[in-house]
Amino acid sequence: MKFTYRIFFKGIVTTLVVTMLFSCEGNLKGVRQMEIPEDAPQSIGVGINMKYVDSGKVVATLRSETMRDFSNKAFPYREFPDGVIVEFFDENQQNNTITANYGIVYNETGLIDLQGDVVVVTSDSTKLTADQLYWDQVRNWVFTDHPNTIRFKNGAINEGKGFDSNQEFTNFRSRSNVGVQILEEDKQ
Repeated sequence: MKFTYRIFFKGIVTTLVVTMLFSCEGNLKGVRQMEIPEDAPQSIGVGINMKYVDSGKVVATLRSETMRDFSNKAFPYREFPDGVIVEFFDENQQNNTITANYGIVYNETGLIDLQGDVVVVTSDSTKLTADQLYWDQVRNWVFTDHPNTIRFKNGAINEGKGFDSNQEFTNFRSRSNVGVQILEEDKQ
């Protein structure tokens, strides 16, 4: 058997290829160990300021200190564990503001679930407080089945269990409620 450079070179190349294959397998195991746990968010955002636009106009903004993005799940959602502030703008750029201790946005349905000390203040100073409130972005509708209190600009108070409204809060209904209403008499 003759020892040639060709045989020597083939041996070195084969050794390098085999070494590379085994080293790649070792790295692949390391990469698999670094995979994100199944219940962890895909990403985490800090200092969030989202804008919702319709026909080129900003119709709502959403601000939060932290957002956890779970869009890698079968039913994707984004979570705001440190509270959220949502502002709705009408065609005259008057705003209605909602604050809550916690929020979650379901990507597929367009539903926003606000929880914990939910406060809504409309552009005319009407104030709604509730434990939980939903905003249906598709239907532009805000609602809750939880106890709520509405304090109107004129001093009237309405306490109810359940509330439905358009997102501008110009057409709202309160279900099963009690309260003090202030009526103005027409002097004519």
